[in-house]
This record gives sequence, structure tokens and C-alpha cells, in this order.
Amino acid sequence: MKSTKISFLIVLLFFLVVVKAQSIYQPVKELAQRRIPWLSEKISFSSIPKESGKDVFILQTKNNRLELSASSTSAATKGLGYYLKNYCHRSMSHMGDNLSAVDQLPVIKEPLKIISNADIRFALNYCTINYTMSFYGWKEWEHELDWMALNGVNLVLAPIGVEAVWQNTLQKLGYNEKEILQFIAGPAFSAWWLMGNLQGWGGPITQGIINQQSDLEKKILARMKIFGMQPVMQGFYGMVPNTLKDKGIDILEQGQWAGGFQRPAFLKPDDNFKKIAALYYDEMKKLYGSDLHYFSGDPFHEGGKSGDINVADYGRLVQTEMQNHFSGSTWVLMGWQINPSSKILSKLDKSKVLVQELFGENTANWSSRKGYEGTPFIWCTVTNFGDKNGMYGKLQRFANEVYRANNSEYASLMKGVGIMPEGIHNNPVVYDLVLDLAWHSEKVETSDWIKSFVDARYGKSNKKIQQAWEIFLQTIYISFNKSLEGPPESVFCARPSLKVASVSSWGTRERNYDVVKFKEGVKLFVDASDEMNNSATYQIDKIDFVRQVLANTGEKVYQDMVTAFEQKNINQFSKQSNLFLSMIKMQDSLLSCNEHFQVYSWLKQANDFGKTSIEKSIAVKNAKMQITYWGPDNSDTNLHEYANKEWSGLMGHFYLPRWELFVTRSIAELKGDTSASIPDYFAFEQNWCNKPDMYPPLKISKTKQSQIIKEILK
Repeated sequence: MKSTKISFLIVLLFFLVVVKAQSIYQPVKELAQRRIPWLSEKISFSSIPKESGKDVFILQTKNNRLELSASSTSAATKGLGYYLKNYCHRSMSHMGDNLSAVDQLPVIKEPLKIISNADIRFALNYCTINYTMSFYGWKEWEHELDWMALNGVNLVLAPIGVEAVWQNTLQKLGYNEKEILQFIAGPAFSAWWLMGNLQGWGGPITQGIINQQSDLEKKILARMKIFGMQPVMQGFYGMVPNTLKDKGIDILEQGQWAGGFQRPAFLKPDDNFKKIAALYYDEMKKLYGSDLHYFSGDPFHEGGKSGDINVADYGRLVQTEMQNHFSGSTWVLMGWQINPSSKILSKLDKSKVLVQELFGENTANWSSRKGYEGTPFIWCTVTNFGDKNGMYGKLQRFANEVYRANNSEYASLMKGVGIMPEGIHNNPVVYDLVLDLAWHSEKVETSDWIKSFVDARYGKSNKKIQQAWEIFLQTIYISFNKSLEGPPESVFCARPSLKVASVSSWGTRERNYDVVKFKEGVKLFVDASDEMNNSATYQIDKIDFVRQVLANTGEKVYQDMVTAFEQKNINQFSKQSNLFLSMIKMQDSLLSCNEHFQVYSWLKQANDFGKTSIEKSIAVKNAKMQITYWGPDNSDTNLHEYANKEWSGLMGHFYLPRWELFVTRSIAELKGDTSASIPDYFAFEQNWCNKPDMYPPLKISKTKQSQIIKEILK
């Protein structure tokens, strides 16, 4: 009898463990049901402990089922993503999904154990929230969070819905509705408002937008919680409206930011700081709960003025108030330019600080600053600025630097990796690689790693495509030594001039790779078209690679056009300028072939973001300003073209007519017509932004698409 009872208890205990595991990992199963229903009913879950404090998952197949054991929900979702990529050859991305059913479930006979080398796997930059996600609704955020989960992300920047926190805080300080809305930025510019760079630009927004974003944030946080992701919320770091001085509160003016924007002010470190911090954090709790453990916000960011304030004491004050309202929380600081300064770190409790080595593809401040003076940090990459088109990513450097940091004298401070692109709708290989590095203890050789990425990207192995990607590793994804802010730009997108040094103020047109060799790789890639007709991701990348080839060719034609003008050769200038304009038209047609490269997709998302005619108008104008002259309403702004895009509609209706103005004026000058006025490009840009047009893509047949590609690659 006793033996029977013991056996019963063992069976019951086993049953309870299984039920608990299935319950814990229900969110993983629901993710599978959303994205890969063909696999969702063939997965069994079990819980295992971490190994030496690190996340771990184990994969094995038995009886046509995948058995997935994991130490956390995040490890389980990564385990699922690992199986999909490396065995099923399936993947998600921001530029297309490849998730169709496999014929047979791939077999893993012996248990495969993968241990993470990173406590933190971080995602997003403030700028990503706008350059890519300004007009995301729940559908887009759900896709984003599922992608993050499958890549093992467990810490995410989540400043959506802060408008409501600020609104409620300012109401308690005596602000009226109009004053509040004059402070809050528009939906495409909230990132720079939250970073203390500007206020009000792109607004005034509506109460409907504030409520909509707050509701969206609650959905995001709820999904993140069940995925085991921690949100990084917007902390209070002293930023306040300049108008607070009119309420009798002492502030420190911050002057101007890039382009001529008036910055918000900072509070002096007095009792008002504590009072307003308390109001802010109380409103944060009311809206989004008290189970929040990470906060971001960088005082005196990108040239802010500290005046006679003791920066070390100010940093300690920010952290103290954060701890007073969210005990044990971590202050997340961007390792960008000179930030965080040694002064601001000097008096902090560094056990409650996390620094992001943000520009890791070019910098190694974690090393030169001796682990940020003994502060926990993560290695991150920006790679893309402004969500510009452009093939770029120093892939092997990513692998080398993460391995180097993990095996350095600062290894105990190295807490993980992160992706921090200003825009993420580009170069999916970059984000997959960086997040995958969190699960490798040995140094990764990208020439080996890329093979599984390529198969998972397109769904099956293809010799020509693999050969093409070998060339891409040697060209567009090469790890050269020069420091650049993002991919090389396309001169097609430049504000017209005979002296276009760069398209955006901090960008570059320099190609740091062999463009002829790259073109040969693209030809190989395109040669696989007949075998890849059913691969959506292949079709997306084909357009992107060919787009890059044409942009590269445009560089030479532009220079030939400039040379002809300087030599006062009107016939040659006419020939080269006509060729240049025809290439812009060709690019417009090529990019019309896929929704990922259409300005219509961006503008429709903005239009759908708004619920009333006023909100739609605000959102669409925000969308147009961001990708053109950016702001403010100042012809000398150095932010114009910062977020330039090679997109259909934008090519044909913005860049082309702007270059046509330039060509017409240049020919008149070559003919000696001194009366021809210099085009007012800024007026043209403002006028384009004020138009309601949505610029639907051209209708290009598959035959016509093939002809365009053949012409570009000849």
C-alpha cells in the first residue's frame, strides 16, 4: 500500500510539473500558433534551471514532436527561433517573413543544449521608435514582439505612451490643455522630445492620439510581461518645459539643438526637482503599474548645458529619486559621444546602472574607459542612422568585439548585447547576428554563420545565393576600419548641388567596398530567380540589392554631370543630366515592385494611425517632414535629408522634380542666362509636405520588372 502511495505521488508530482511547464510556456505556444501553426501542436515544454546563472535551452525531437526545455520564457522563445532557423530554415524579419510549413519535422536525435553568454539581450533605440515605428499599431507591435521573442530579446526600450504621463504631471503643475500640447512633440518626433532635444515640433497633437498611445503601451507591456521581457521606461531626469519658469520655478535653459530647435529646459537640483519627480513617477505608476525595473534618460544629451550645476550631484539626484519611487531599479544610460560622462557616473550606485556601448561598430569605449569606470555595460550597434536605405554592417567586427568584451578584464561588467539602430527596416542580417551572438561562447566566424542565416532567410539552400552572400560578406558587409554613421547614401536623394559632399549632414557617399565585385554578387543572386519565385524574402532582397547597384552607378553619373558643368560643356552636361534623371525614374519604377520600398506604405501607415481627419493630417505631415526636410521651419536646417529614403513615390515625386529644377537652372547658366533664379529647394520641400497626396506605387508587371533589373545589371 505504501509503495502504491509513493508511486501515485511521483506520478502526481510529474503531472503537476508538466502542467506547470505547459502553463509557463503557454505564451510561447500562442506565439507558435500565430506564426507557425503547422508546428504549434507538435511542441512539448519543460522547465530546467539556469546554468551558472545563465539562460539555457535544450532541443530534441521524439516521435515527430519537438521537445523544448528552457530556463525561462525568453530562453524558450529563443529555443523555438533557433530550431526554426537552423533546422526548419524559417525566419521572421522586419523585411518579410519566411514561415511556411515544412514537409517533415526536422530531426534532432540527441539533446542539443545551448547556453547564453549574455544576461541581457536588448533591443531598440529612441530613434527606432520614430524612424521605423512612428505609426505602428498593435498589429505591427505584435509582430515586432514576436520577432524579438524568437531572437531571445529580454530587455526592450518602451517609451510609448509617455505623452499621457507628462500630460497628467503638467496638469498638476497648473498647465492648461493648450500649454501641454505645445510641449508634446508630434508622432514622428517624440524620440527627440524624450531625449531633451526639442519640444512641440510636429504638434500640436490631440487627446485622441495621447489616449491611443497610452492604450497601445498597455498592450505592449502586457505582452512583454508574458514573454519575460523587461521594459525600459522613460525616467525622470530633470527635463521640463521652458515655460515652467512662468510658473515660478527655477530652470536651466538648454539653448538650441541641431537644426535650430529650442531645447526643453532642466530643473535646478532643488526641492522642485524632487516634487516634480514624485508627480511624474506617481503618474507612471497609475498608468503602467509599479512592476517596472529599468528607466532611461540622459541629462545634457548631445551638447546640453549643465551651467554651474555639479553634474556628479545631479546624476546622484536623478538616481536617488528613481530609487525612491522604484526601489532597486536600474538607470540605463547611452554610451554615445562623451555620454555618460565620468562626472555623472562618479557618484552613482553603479550596481544600479547599465551603460549601452551604443556605437559598438566603431567605438570601444567599454575598453578605453575601463569598463565605463567599473559600470555594468552591454555591447550594442547602431549601424543605421535615420532608417536610410543602404546595405551596410560590419558583421565580423560585431562578432569580434562581443567575443573580446566577454573575454576581457571587464568581462564581469559585460552583461550582454543589444541592437540600437535608429531605423530597423533594413539589413535584417545585422540584427539576427548581433542577437545570436548572445548564445555563442566561442568567437563566431561570419563566413560560417552566414550559411544558416541565408537558408533560413529564403527557405532553402541555393548554391548561387550562397555564393552571392559570400561576396556580400566581402563587400557591403565588410568590416573596414573607418568610422561612419551608417550606410553610404544615394546621391539621388541629395538636395541638388554641384558640391554634394554627403546627402545628410553627418552621412557619407563613400563606398568602402568594391562596387564592381558587389554587382557581380547581385548578378549571381538574381540568377537564382527562377528557383525562388515563391520566396517573398528573396523578392524583397532582390529589389534591395539591385537598388543598391543603381545607387552606386548613380554616383559616377553625378560626378560626370558635375565635370561637364565645370568644363562648361553644355552638350555633355545635357547628356549626363538626362541619364541621371532617367536613373531616378528607373529607381522609382524598380522600387514600386515591392511594398517595403514604397513611400505609400509609410504614408498609409501614418494615415491609418490617425482616427479623425485632423489626426490623419497631423500624422501624414509628420511622416512627410521626417523623411524630407525634418525640421524646423528654417531653410538652413542641417537636419534636412537626415532620414532620406530611396522609396518609390518619393523618387518620382520629390527627388526627381527637385533635381529637374537643378538641371533646368544649370543649363540656363551654361547658356549664359543670368536671369534664371536659383531654385528655392526649401520652399519646394515644404510645399511637398503640405500636400495631401499619398503617391501610390506604379503598376509594374513582372516582365517589366525583369527588364528593369536586366538594364541595371548589364
